[in-house]
Amino acid sequence: MERWQNCVAAVTGASSGIGAEIVRKLISAGVVVVALARRLDRLEQLRQEVPECRRPLLHVRQCDVTDLVSVNAAFDAVQQDLGGVDILINNAGKLSGGQLLTMPLDTVQQVLQTNVMGVVYCTQRAFESMSQRHSPAHIVLINSIVGHYIFNPLPGSQQELNMYPATKHAVTALTELFRQELREFKTQIKVTSISPGLVDTELVPLAYKRLPMLQAEDVANAIMYVLATPPHVQVHELTIKPMGEPF
Repeated sequence: MERWQNCVAAVTGASSGIGAEIVRKLISAGVVVVALARRLDRLEQLRQEVPECRRPLLHVRQCDVTDLVSVNAAFDAVQQDLGGVDILINNAGKLSGGQLLTMPLDTVQQVLQTNVMGVVYCTQRAFESMSQRHSPAHIVLINSIVGHYIFNPLPGSQQELNMYPATKHAVTALTELFRQELREFKTQIKVTSISPGLVDTELVPLAYKRLPMLQAEDVANAIMYVLATPPHVQVHELTIKPMGEPF
């Protein structure tokens, strides 16, 4: 991780779970981090949890990835204050329980907007910045095992994933599309999809909490691993499952 010291990383959905954990690890590695999330109070709490000697590396900003105006304002500020970004962690995500056949369409739209368009908004702005910096860079997309296949619900229960797997299948496709485009633009920008199984975060439906689960730190460690790979190595897809997962 030495080559990333004093570089700038933007992390979406940084107020809790995987996002907060990767912020802590990046700061510990000497990376300047811009933590983006809707809940500014949670970001300020995260700042207080960072060792005082490392706090100057952490910048927090309220950002709603579903809102292009909000995304542009955040990345404009990063460009002005820090000169741009070298790493983007597309971590913001949304899962709302219910059945796709009956749930409110505005909820469906919000999941789609967060998990797909939020990735596009932030990646476009990060690419613009990375291209201007002309240095090695890395884009990470937090995917899911349900971005590759959809498992059946637990016996006796209704399927609760609704739009979520469709959005994560879109992330799988976006990863390959970005890789091809970055190659043809002749960049040194890597792109990686991280697909965890069940992770013990706020997103997991209560019915699944009794199953084996990863911790947010496990996924953050995987992100740190792919960032640490040599310049000629691009981890395209990394799948992580807890031991004993039934899917």
